[in-house]
Amino acid sequence: QVQLVESGGGLVQTGGSLRLSCADSGRTFNRYAMGWFRQAPGKEREFVAAIIWNFSVTMYTDSVKGRFTISRDNAKNTGYLQMNSLKPEDTAVYYCAAADKFSRSASVYDYWGQGTQVTVSS
Repeated sequence: QVQLVESGGGLVQTGGSLRLSCADSGRTFNRYAMGWFRQAPGKEREFVAAIIWNFSVTMYTDSVKGRFTISRDNAKNTGYLQMNSLKPEDTAVYYCAAADKFSRSASVYDYWGQGTQVTVSS
């Protein structure tokens, strides 16, 4: 069973970078598509990026295109979200998730991590 744990969040200034990691202790991660979502205070959870299990296809929400990069290392059962040129509006709790289907819809994802806080100061 997939068991996801995020890390790498923190406080960064506008224009800075962070790399989030998502480790699967269940060691079945390579069978699933992986997604990153975020939720800001008072807002609904929103899709950020996703990558198919064999790395061949990725997709991003428009607001992060060109700034964020999703990747994964199936040998390490770990996924990543490299975030560059961060903006205050990127401030949120970031969640990784795994699903049988490659999708931007949160309802498709069966497994979720606990989340990691990203705060971008202006």
